[in-house]
Formats: sequence, structure tokens, C-alpha cells
Amino acid sequence: MRGWWQELAGLVLPVDCAGCGAARVLVCADCRGVLSGAVAGLVRPSPGPEGLPVVQAAAVYEGAVRAVLLAHKERGALPLAGVLGAALAAAVLAGGTGPGRDEVALVPVPSARRQVRARGHDPARRIALAAAGRLRRAGVRARVAPVLRLRRAVADQAGLGARQRRENLAGALAVRRDGERLTAGARIVLVDDVVTTGATLAEAARAVRAAGLAAGPAAGPGAVLRAAVVAAPANSFARVPEAGAR
Repeated sequence: MRGWWQELAGLVLPVDCAGCGAARVLVCADCRGVLSGAVAGLVRPSPGPEGLPVVQAAAVYEGAVRAVLLAHKERGALPLAGVLGAALAAAVLAGGTGPGRDEVALVPVPSARRQVRARGHDPARRIALAAAGRLRRAGVRARVAPVLRLRRAVADQAGLGARQRRENLAGALAVRRDGERLTAGARIVLVDDVVTTGATLAEAARAVRAAGLAAGPAAGPGAVLRAAVVAAPANSFARVPEAGAR
């Protein structure tokens, strides 16, 4: 009921831009611009954790981008999933996915059950669903495969350093029993809203590899496991985005 009410409220009540506060618009044109994927590119935290997949990000995690992500994730602004899904789709495309190529299975990093209850939704999964729809409209065969699960409790990552995050998440994720069926014939792309230290995506990659799924049979021998996120800190981009494009 909470999720349904948030969806309805977001559609019928006056709102201000989640990114900059511009009046009576969900996301203004300028904020949509910084979430367009114009600066999408390769990112890697430094130091990067062992096992981190190749990660593409659509935007720099600052300013309006950060505000929109937090409004969706922490304040239940569910209609923002559309613009965030478009950004995630741009990151997936930047990783080499395109029309006419292999089918793609977007594998979202799961939230803890207590966080889902508190927020009323699972942010990464909701954004992944929106991204899959955008990719299909672009001619890419894409689906969401929620095959990862938390197999033990983990502490809140907020305030933890890179080493503490790795220790907190070590061995915490596993692939569900039907993981092979849900990803069959597709190239796996791990997805999340933000990458900071890389600990979460590295643990997700470990779980996928441990289950023998790796990059998926469609990717071929020696394929590299890939990931895509909406945003990453500016200093983690391999090529520093131009200021005007942000």
C-alpha cells in the first residue's frame, strides 16, 4: 500500500524538481541533461577492490544527480525511477551493449529486507526495471534477473571506509537456486544506483562467478563480467567528464 500511495502522490500532487528545486516539475530539463548519459564512461574506484567487474557510469555523483538519487532511494520519490532508468540504460549501452547483439540480463544488487521495508521499495531493482524498458525500446533485448540475495545480515554501509565495506560485505551475497535459469542465454550486467568504493559490486561479482554464471554463456569464452551504475564520483572516471557536460 505504501508503494502504491507514493506512486499516486507523485503523479497527482504538485512537485518541485528533485535535482534543483525548480517549481512544478518532477525533473527539469537541466537536471535531465546531467542524467542523460552524455558523460557515460568507464569508472574504477582507487584503490579498486579485487574482483571488481568493468564498470560504466552514466553521470557524476554530485549536485543534482546526487539529489535525484537520494530523493528516489531515501524519500520514496518513485516516479524518478524513469529518468534514473534512462541514465542506467545509457551506462549499459556505454559498456558495448547494442541493438542486434546478445540478450542482456540486468542483475540488480539487492537491498537488505529491513531497508526495503523502511523505504517501501528496492531502489536498484526499480531502476533496473525502468532501464530494461528503455533498452528494449532502443532495440536491445534486455530483461531484469533478480538472482542475487543476501544470505546474512550486513551493517549499514554509510560512514564505513573502503576496507570496512569490503569486510562488511565479504561473502554476504549468493545466487538464488533459479539463477541459472533466469540468466540463461543472456550476458549478465550487474547494476546498482551508485558505485563509490566498489565493494558492493565486487561482492556481487564474486557471488555470480562462484555460482558459475560469470558473464553468461552468450558472451563466449574469456568474457569479462560487466556492471553499470547511474553515477560515480568524478575522480573514479577513467576520462574526466567535461565541466560543461555535467
